[in-house]
Amino acid sequence: MVQRINRQILCLVTHILEIVSSSFNLSNKLILDSNSESLCFKVSASILIPRPRFTTIASSCVVSPFREFFPTGAMATTHLAATTESLALAVEAKDPSEAISILYRVLEDPSSSSEALRMKEQAITNLTDLLRQENRGEDLRGLLTQLRPFFSVIPKAKTAKIVRGIIDAVAKIPGTSDLQILLCREMVQWTYAEKRTFLRQRVEARLAALLMENKEYSEALTLLSSLIKEVRRLDDKLLLVDIDLLESKLHFSLRNLPKAKAALTAARTAANAIYVPPAQQGAIDLQSGILHAEEKDYKTAYSYFFEAFESFNALEDPKAVFSLKYMLLCKIMVNQADDVGGIISSKAGLQYVGPDLDAMKAVADAHSKRSLRLFEIALRDYNAQLEEDPIVHRHLQSLYDTLLEQNLCRLIEPFSRVEIAHIAELIELPMDHVERKLSQMILDKKFAGTLDQGAGCLVIFDDPKTDAIYPATLETISNIGKVVDSLYARSAKIMA
Repeated sequence: MVQRINRQILCLVTHILEIVSSSFNLSNKLILDSNSESLCFKVSASILIPRPRFTTIASSCVVSPFREFFPTGAMATTHLAATTESLALAVEAKDPSEAISILYRVLEDPSSSSEALRMKEQAITNLTDLLRQENRGEDLRGLLTQLRPFFSVIPKAKTAKIVRGIIDAVAKIPGTSDLQILLCREMVQWTYAEKRTFLRQRVEARLAALLMENKEYSEALTLLSSLIKEVRRLDDKLLLVDIDLLESKLHFSLRNLPKAKAALTAARTAANAIYVPPAQQGAIDLQSGILHAEEKDYKTAYSYFFEAFESFNALEDPKAVFSLKYMLLCKIMVNQADDVGGIISSKAGLQYVGPDLDAMKAVADAHSKRSLRLFEIALRDYNAQLEEDPIVHRHLQSLYDTLLEQNLCRLIEPFSRVEIAHIAELIELPMDHVERKLSQMILDKKFAGTLDQGAGCLVIFDDPKTDAIYPATLETISNIGKVVDSLYARSAKIMA
């Protein structure tokens, strides 16, 4: 009887110990003290149950959840306490590699006090800056993955700030567009799993912008379409301004001007309901100027570019030089190339003297002298600033055609019949190019003439003189008709 009771007690105690041991292993709060001897307690005279000793883990012996993620070598030594002294130690390090190693050790600190969390946030900021300076984009991507356990113990707003800061740091490293897209995709998946809607929407907006820059327009448009509907339901005006502006840029890249204007109008409507930061307002003005310039309304475009330039200049934003460049482009397109030099030599313009402004100055000089040769030299010397900028390239192509037409009209004016080869020699362009342009001008009725391709000549006709008798006759007939109608109306009244 006693033995049966002992066996029941033994089973019950064993079951309880298994549950407790399992619970301790899962929570990582108790570990088996392997250096101690096994302790036993007697249940009965013949049965002994080993009882392992459990001790509370010391804070200095906690295995950090970050250890498996950090690079080998960065976590080789013990952690450093998350204090100002540790951060100062990283600042005083002799080389960036040592400072990076110290900051990784600070992030290993298991303490979760408010002061320790604040120091870790500062360490993350410093580490991000160092990795960016060292152009270690993959390490930044790894850091964002490593910090996911840390994100669960800090507020969501701080998490969003850190995530966007790391993504911005990767963006500052040249040649990392594919890495940025991959990083954003990973973060979108993580935010879906963690149900962080606020952060996910902003990362998806960033992903759409990167896809647009990578010319993956269809995927970017699909992503934006679903994102706009979701954000409009939430009525997040500030994010809605960003997304509408991005949609306008995307439709403009697809040469869909009506939808680009509609999206920009939506962005302006949302911006009018809230306070918009100066940088965002400058981006809206810049896009407005681009769309007006596309419609050949260069005076209105100039005013928008000027507003954008003032906003970016006050913030010392690099986009200021693009606004200034487009301002100069508008001046050239409205035949005010002489004003370009004055704008560049102004107080605001002197701050941005460089290849971009030099390129526009060369174009302005070529336009003032109506020299195609100087124009082509400018295009060749400043290819990166003129040809690779899609907005400038589009308008300069139109300007080149205008200059070519003006030069050809000036050259053929003294002739009634002239060889095409002679015109090509005078204008210093290939003969087939000149012949193609002359035929286009004839079809557009820029002048009256015909091409004699058999003889290789251009025949110019005199401008037909309009005979004034025909319009006068038509006017007389019209007046007689009015008189007859008036007499008919009077006679009708008399007869009535």
